[in-house]
Amino acid sequence: MPHLANKLVLLALVLSTVGCDRVTKHLAATSLAGEPAKAYLGRIVQFEYAENRGGFLSLGADLPPRLRTTVFTFGTGVSLLVLTIGAWWHQVNGRALFGLGLFVSGGISNLFDRVVQGSVIDFMHVGVGSFRTGIFNVADLAILLGGILIATTLLPGVLTNIFKHLGVSEPR
Repeated sequence: MPHLANKLVLLALVLSTVGCDRVTKHLAATSLAGEPAKAYLGRIVQFEYAENRGGFLSLGADLPPRLRTTVFTFGTGVSLLVLTIGAWWHQVNGRALFGLGLFVSGGISNLFDRVVQGSVIDFMHVGVGSFRTGIFNVADLAILLGGILIATTLLPGVLTNIFKHLGVSEPR
């Protein structure tokens, strides 16, 4: 179990991530809904309101409502719970814990949207010319950054164990 200071930092991270996401989604709903996209920095950054009924890049948005709810609401909730319990059980700490905090916070905030309104509010995308990201929100950024932190922290140890198990020397 992490030290008290780590717990407080983690709690602050979760609350600030969820809070920032909730505030920006509210701002998007009140100032962007029904309005044309707003572009900044020569169209590198664009803000526009969208409601995403699916997952990442709207995958699954056209699934039947019951299946979509099962996958994106129930499935997400169970996954976040399993991740949190697993981290607690395995006493994840340091950079991986910080990453997990971001990942779970983003997931919780998007899950809240799904439970309350059946879709997630997205409002920004970036890119140059026709090369653009999908539309996303602050929670999505937290999930992405958290996933990167988790992977870069835990993956080297996992690969070492795999190579060791296979009897292969690690690449240098």
